[in-house]
Amino acid sequence: MFAEAIVRGVPETLHSGITSADLGRPDHTKAVAQHLRYTQALEKCGLEVTALDAAEKYPDSVFIEDTAVVTARCGILARPGAESRRGEVRGVEEELSRRYETLERIIDPGTLDGGDVLQVGDHFYIGLTSRTNLEGARQLAEILQGYGYGVSLVESREYLHLKSGVSYLGDNVLVVAGELATNGEFGVFDKIVVGPHEEYCANCIRVNDHVLVPAGFEKTREQIAARGYELIELEMSEFRKVDGGLSCLSLRLPGRGGDLRRTSAGVER
Repeated sequence: MFAEAIVRGVPETLHSGITSADLGRPDHTKAVAQHLRYTQALEKCGLEVTALDAAEKYPDSVFIEDTAVVTARCGILARPGAESRRGEVRGVEEELSRRYETLERIIDPGTLDGGDVLQVGDHFYIGLTSRTNLEGARQLAEILQGYGYGVSLVESREYLHLKSGVSYLGDNVLVVAGELATNGEFGVFDKIVVGPHEEYCANCIRVNDHVLVPAGFEKTREQIAARGYELIELEMSEFRKVDGGLSCLSLRLPGRGGDLRRTSAGVER
């Protein structure tokens, strides 16, 4: 269960963000409205939402998920694969330091985007992509294993981030697309396979009793609803123009049963 979320405002410089999409220039006013509805949806799901000010210097900073990995046992500061985004981490570090006694971090030469990290219970799948290199994945794996978590590495060549092509809904159910649908690391899951024309919908998020999905992808929406999940559809048109998805827009923090300290032998309370 998630207890809170951290989001960051939409910068007026959003149109200068890194993108491979050919969908036109994002409209800042529409993006702000879509971001507000996203925040309201998180609140509807029972989360306390902290909103950081927009960082105009960093056009991609609204995609706050890429700056950190947050768990019930530890917080880890990422080192984004795009050099222009690394300054985004500083503001997030300040916020997370209020929630964790200590923060781990990925260091040079490792690179890691939070969008490449998928948590399934006490196990983490780390994507090897153009943004997360093997050294960054190795560092994260060592940190997570030190806190008692399991880790698998998953290579993805089709997607910007691992979670661009796969999401976990709980109950052993994955929403998955493209090359990841046949990846052996996900062989044990019950899969909702997204068709090639709806791959954007593979990035959805389970938030407590709801699943947030991007609007406009009827086949995938129907498949998820058929499993008994209660859906909240959100318009994401302006963020899609700069390669952003639903999971990118927040750091979602679980309730923690107590601070955990890392030790050379594992984890102790």
